[in-house]
Amino acid sequence: MKRIVRIRKVDLPGERKVRIALCKIKGVDFMMSNAILNVLNIDGDSLIGELPDTDIDRLKGVIENPTTLDIPKWLLNRRKDAGTGEDKHLTGMDIPLAVREDIKGLQETKARRGFRHGAKLKVRGQRTKAHPRRGKTVGVITKKKAAKMQKKPEGKKETSKKPAAKGKAKPAAKGGKK
Repeated sequence: MKRIVRIRKVDLPGERKVRIALCKIKGVDFMMSNAILNVLNIDGDSLIGELPDTDIDRLKGVIENPTTLDIPKWLLNRRKDAGTGEDKHLTGMDIPLAVREDIKGLQETKARRGFRHGAKLKVRGQRTKAHPRRGKTVGVITKKKAAKMQKKPEGKKETSKKPAAKGKAKPAAKGGKK
């Protein structure tokens, strides 16, 4: 039994079942792994480390190009590619590269989605009034806090106030309910 099986630059642990181990490859989900195993007539409950080398080579070939076999088109993750027009299935590092190229193409054609990607705004019509805030300044700074921040010298550390002694009453807050 092999301890590690390497498919598409991913190390798969040999003690896992085949249908679960294939899901560790980026771009292969549970449905795709079941379809591949059904087409190749491989038992999904067997351990991937116990498969013969011929079956592992067949698995590698189908994962790299699943359109060669009778896998349904709706399982592929890149149908009608914008550049070529053909059905593809991307796995591994091909996925982020393709997404990056798609965004770059949208920005070059000056599409609305391309502008929103460039400005790091929501692209799919979500509202942006309150929730998607970015950066450090979220909230309101009062005049007192702003004055303290300007007075504080950069070289000195902030000193913490001593806690109130036990048994002493705290002063009442100003502006309470009447």
